Amino acid sequence: MYSKKIIALFLFLCFTVVGQQKITIDEIYNGTFRAQGMDELQSMKNTNQYTVLNLDSQSRSVQIDLYDFATLKKTATLIDTKSHKDLSNGIDSYTFDASEKMILLACNTNKIFRHSFTADYYLYDIANKQLKKLFDFQVQEPTFSPDGKKIAYAKENNLYVYDLASNKSTPITTDGQKNSIINGITDWVYEEEFAFVKAFDWSADSKKVAYIRFDESQVPEFSMSMFGKELYPMVQTFKYPKAGEKNALVSLHIYDVNSNEVKNINLGNYDDFYIARMKWTNDANTLSAQVLNRHQNNLDLLFIDGNSGAAKVVLNEKDKAYIDVTDNLTFLKDNSFIWTSEKDGFNHIYLYDKNGKLKNQVTKGKWEVTNYYGLDQKTNTVFYQSVENGSINRDVYRIGLDGKNKVRLSQNTGTNAATFSPNFQYYINTFSSASQPTTYTLNEAKAGKQVQVIENNESLAVKLKGYNLPAKEFFVLKTEKGNELNAWIMKPKDFDPTKKYPVFMFQYSGPGSQQVVNGWGSSNEYWFMMLTQQGYIVACVDGRGTGFKGADFKKVTQKQLGKYEVEDQIDAAKVIGNYSFVDKSRIGIFGWSYGGFMASNCIMKGNDVFKMAIAVAPVTNWRFYDSVYTERYMQTPQENASGYDDNSPINHVGKLKGKFLLIHGSGDDNVHVQNSMQMMEALIQANKQFDSQIYPDKAHGISGGKTRIQLYTKMTNFIKENL
Repeated sequence: MYSKKIIALFLFLCFTVVGQQKITIDEIYNGTFRAQGMDELQSMKNTNQYTVLNLDSQSRSVQIDLYDFATLKKTATLIDTKSHKDLSNGIDSYTFDASEKMILLACNTNKIFRHSFTADYYLYDIANKQLKKLFDFQVQEPTFSPDGKKIAYAKENNLYVYDLASNKSTPITTDGQKNSIINGITDWVYEEEFAFVKAFDWSADSKKVAYIRFDESQVPEFSMSMFGKELYPMVQTFKYPKAGEKNALVSLHIYDVNSNEVKNINLGNYDDFYIARMKWTNDANTLSAQVLNRHQNNLDLLFIDGNSGAAKVVLNEKDKAYIDVTDNLTFLKDNSFIWTSEKDGFNHIYLYDKNGKLKNQVTKGKWEVTNYYGLDQKTNTVFYQSVENGSINRDVYRIGLDGKNKVRLSQNTGTNAATFSPNFQYYINTFSSASQPTTYTLNEAKAGKQVQVIENNESLAVKLKGYNLPAKEFFVLKTEKGNELNAWIMKPKDFDPTKKYPVFMFQYSGPGSQQVVNGWGSSNEYWFMMLTQQGYIVACVDGRGTGFKGADFKKVTQKQLGKYEVEDQIDAAKVIGNYSFVDKSRIGIFGWSYGGFMASNCIMKGNDVFKMAIAVAPVTNWRFYDSVYTERYMQTPQENASGYDDNSPINHVGKLKGKFLLIHGSGDDNVHVQNSMQMMEALIQANKQFDSQIYPDKAHGISGGKTRIQLYTKMTNFIKENL
C-alpha cells in the first residue's frame, strides 16, 4: 500500500509534467488549438434576429440556425443538410433575399484567386421547405434583385439575369472572353488590390443592373507551370499588369431589364483610371461610382443618372501621397450619405448632403475610425469601431450624428468588434486580447452592458493552461533616431534575466498594416510560443509605414518602399540587442510576402545586426509586382526608377553575410516565383551561399495537406541550426 506522501509526490510530478507540456508543429497546424466561433454570422434586416452556420457534430450535418437577439434562444433551424441529399457536401455560404423568405446556398465551392470562386447554387424557400438547384453549371456572385423576383449572376466572363418565375436566363452581355473581356466580375488586380469581385449592382427598383466591363486584351500575360501529377505540366495563363504596364480598360454600363438594352456611361474626361467602387443610391435612378486616377491621389465620387447616363462629381478628394478607397459609403433616406476619409490626417466619419456638401464631421481626434457599423436613423446615432483607446486596441462606440454624446460601449481592453441587431438595441460583441481567446457576448447598445456570454472558448483556455505559455508584453520601442514604435516581446516562461537569449524578430511592415495588436493571434502565435519553449525570445515591431497612427506615420514611406521600414527594423534590433538579457550576436528576422521583402533587405542592409533571416514568398523588386498596389506607393518605374531599385534586395546581395533561407510556392499567382528565382540568380552570381525551398504548385499562402507542417518544421530547424 502506497503512503499518502508517495501519492502526493506522484500527483505533483504528474502535474509538473502536464504543466511543462510542449507545443508541437503538428498540433499547431492540425487544429488542436482552433477556437470556437460563430460561422457566417449574419444579422437579419427585417426582424431582430441573427443566423449562424452550425455543424452538428453527431450527424455531421450543417444547419442555418435562427436566433433571437434579445434572448439568444434558437427560434428555428431554417435548413438542415441532413434533410436534403443534394447538400451532402455541406453549405459553404448563404445569402437572403430582401424579404428574408428565400436563401441562396453556395455549395461545392471552387476557389479561383484570393476572393473569387465558382460554386453550385441552390435556392431554398423557407416557408415551404423546397430546395432547387438553380443551374447545371457553377456560377459566380449570384445576387437577388431587391424585389426577389430575379437573380443576376456571372458565368465565364458574361452577366445574366435569371427569372425565378419562368426559370429562364437572359444574357446581359455576350462578348465575355477569357483573358480578354470580363463583364461584371473584376480582373485579377482589382480583386487583389481593391478587394472586391462582384462588379455589378441592382437598382433599388429592380429595373436596372449597373456593371463594370474590363477590357484586358492589351494587358500583358503571366504564365505559370502547374506540375500536378500528369506527364506534362499544365500552363496557367492570366492577365497580370505589373508596375508601369498596361491596365485593363474599364467602362461603366447600365442594363435595363425590361427593354433588354445597355446604356454606355460617359464618366467624363478621365485618362487611365480605376472604378474602385460602384453602387446604387437609395434613389433608384442614381448610381454612384468612386473613380481614381492611376496615381490614386485623386478620387471623384460620381453620381450618374440611371436614365440619361449623365455623370457629375459630387465629392473630390486629393492627397499628396494616395487615397484609400472607402467601403463605408452609406446612403440615408434622403440620399445624404456617410463617408469616411483621412483628409484631416486621421480616418474619420463625415456626413454629406445629397449634393456632396459637407454637413458635419462626425468624429474627430488624433485617432482612427477602423469600422463603421451603421446609423440608427430613429435616434440619429452612429455606431463605429476605433483605436481611440490606443492604436493596438479596438473599441466599439456610439456617437450622435451631430458629433456629440460619444459613449464607449466595449468594456474590455483588447480587440472588440460588433454585429448589431436591425433596431440597434443589441449587438454581439466579439472580443479577444493577447491573453484571452475570442469571446462572443450579447450586449445592449445604449451603454454596452453585457447581457449574456454566447461563447467564451473556455475549453481552449483550459487546454492552453497545460502548456504553461508565455505572455505577450506590449511596449513602445524608441529608436536612437527618436522614432516611437509599437512592439511586443515574448520571453521563455522560465526566463532568467541573468542569461543571454537569442532573439527571433517577426514583422510584415507593409503600408497601413499592423502586427502589434492586442488580439488573439493566428497559428503563427503558437509557433512563436513554441520557439520560446525552446529558448528563444520572439519580438515584433511595427515600424514607420504601418497603420492606425495617422496618415503622416503611414505615408512617410511614399515613393521609397523598403527604406524607412528597413531602417526601423535594424534600429529596433539594435535597441533590443542592447537589453541585458539579449545576445546581440544572435538576432534573426522572418517575414512573409511584404515581410519577406523586408527580411531579405534586413539581412543584407543590416548584415552587422542580423545573423539569419527567413523570407517567405517575398517581393524582391517592385518592378515584378502588380500595378495597383505598387504604383499607389511608388508611382511607376518610369517615373521613379531609383525608388524601385535602391531598396530592391536583389541589388544588395553582395552584402549578405548571415544565413538566409528563401521560400516560395511555384503556383503563387500573387507574388510570382519569378521574384525568388531572380533573387537566387543574383545570389548565385554574387557567389553567396544560401538555402532555399520551392513548394510545387502552392499559392501565396503555401498550404494544403501536410505542407504547413513541413514548412514550419523546415523553418524551425533552420532557426535552431543558425540562431
